[in-house]
Amino acid sequence: MMSPPKIALIGAGPAGLTLARLLQQNQFNCTIYESEVDRYVRNQGGTLDLHTKTGQLALKEAGLLEEFKKYARPEGECMKLVKHDGTVLWDENETGNSNRVAEDSDRPEIDRVRLRDILLDSLQPGTIKWNRKLLRVDADTKTRGISGDRETYTLHFTDGSVEKDIDLLVGADGAWSKVRPLLTDEQPFYSGITCIELWSLGVDAKNPWLSRYVGKGSCFMFDEGRALLCQRNGEQNGSVRTYACVRMPEKWAEESGIDWAGTHARETLVERHFNDCGDDLKRLILESRDELIVRKAWMLPVGIKWESRPGVTLLGDAAHLMTPFAGVGVNVAMADALELARALISCKDSVVAKESSDDHNIAVAIKQYETEMFERGRQNAQKTWDNMQGHFSANGSEELAARLKGHN
Repeated sequence: MMSPPKIALIGAGPAGLTLARLLQQNQFNCTIYESEVDRYVRNQGGTLDLHTKTGQLALKEAGLLEEFKKYARPEGECMKLVKHDGTVLWDENETGNSNRVAEDSDRPEIDRVRLRDILLDSLQPGTIKWNRKLLRVDADTKTRGISGDRETYTLHFTDGSVEKDIDLLVGADGAWSKVRPLLTDEQPFYSGITCIELWSLGVDAKNPWLSRYVGKGSCFMFDEGRALLCQRNGEQNGSVRTYACVRMPEKWAEESGIDWAGTHARETLVERHFNDCGDDLKRLILESRDELIVRKAWMLPVGIKWESRPGVTLLGDAAHLMTPFAGVGVNVAMADALELARALISCKDSVVAKESSDDHNIAVAIKQYETEMFERGRQNAQKTWDNMQGHFSANGSEELAARLKGHN
């Protein structure tokens, strides 16, 4: 009897964790290799909404939907839209979101760290090998060509450790994936947008005005070449993360002359790029003083594809990195995980028999998954690109408000 396939997942983000959970539910053994030292070492980011047909569906099939609902914040769906002069165009904190089209409804927010904890706690003990940063991957030429569609891989980590004879390698390792070069030479490129991430912690107690102004969910301002995106988070007894985004050259943050670690960085940012905005919008930047992080928005080409290769594939940002301006990244990544798991599960008996040459082996499962993933990635990347063009236009807020009101 053939031994079961050796499955390695690179990266313990939502995509890798979701795939591991789904595989373990169906008696596949797998190991996740994660570069972080442990689950607590890094802030996992802000909040996100999970859609019914992607993120929530993946959690449902993983048996985790009810756990998700315990920590989800339906009130976080509330959206507020403001024109650059401070005029409020749309505010669901007052009206609710019942007027939205169906595809924009039933998307409760959850803090990223909560979602990650739910997924982490669902895995079998020992699934994740922490502090294993991937250095490179070698394909084993000795196995190439066996049965026409078998190839194994050797993983080399920065600590000097090595894992050999990997039958299925899944890169869920984000924008700068070390697995992607096995499949394509494409690398992320700068989208033209830089975001200054600003935190305000404990806003309910420390800054009641900011808490009230942003509301229970998100507050947005879109304008020519700039945008403000504010998100309510559940952490620290209520916090707000504000992203002040500008369309600028790739080296703008380094060459602007703004000392981002200095005490006057926010004031200089407002003076140069948001000075003609309403006073309330300027306060969003000026009063978010607990953290400042410069983030450049990177992306892969819309419609990226590659020729399928036996035993290796990609999920999420590693496969189709896109900017955050459609809010679909994690949802698409979890949909990737669900579809790859389904493909592998559907041919489980033949996957275990690794050298089977029928229509149901690892190579065929990957091709089946990638065919649908390429199209899903293309559609969502195009939507994200189109949104970015619209959001950073002179009438960005007004156009989104009109769509929400059903005026198209």
